[in-house]
Amino acid sequence: MPESQPYYLKGSPMAIRLNNVVGWLARHGFSLLGTAEMSVRGRRSGQPQRIPVNPHTHDGAQYLVSARGHSQWVRNMRAAGGGELKVGRKVRGFTAAEIPDHEKPLVLRTYLERWGWEVNHYFKGVTARSSDEELLAAAPDHPVFRITLEK
Repeated sequence: MPESQPYYLKGSPMAIRLNNVVGWLARHGFSLLGTAEMSVRGRRSGQPQRIPVNPHTHDGAQYLVSARGHSQWVRNMRAAGGGELKVGRKVRGFTAAEIPDHEKPLVLRTYLERWGWEVNHYFKGVTARSSDEELLAAAPDHPVFRITLEK
């Protein structure tokens, strides 16, 4: 991959099917270990784009981490500045602010402790047990948004 291209690992057909199932479950009120369906306005179409996510809490704040890198939902979130999280009938709007790379290592470490079983293969060998330096080196490849849920 050329250095000028941001990191993005497209999902395999099986991963896409699994995401569709997880999203459907969340949409119908069945959260798997805390998953939710996120909806964010498409930056070009203006239409809501839905994807299952693993909201993550660290130090009392909530985050969304893009394990696969600079994906479409990340680009849409940067443009929209927020979206909605849904589990069944419970829909919560949120605003989002992308955090800088130097703030990511602790969030990434705790995210990998919680979700590593599912996402480690997207982190190119970086795990929850990696050094702070390794997590910092991985930070540019994994956008992280601090989210504030609406009351």
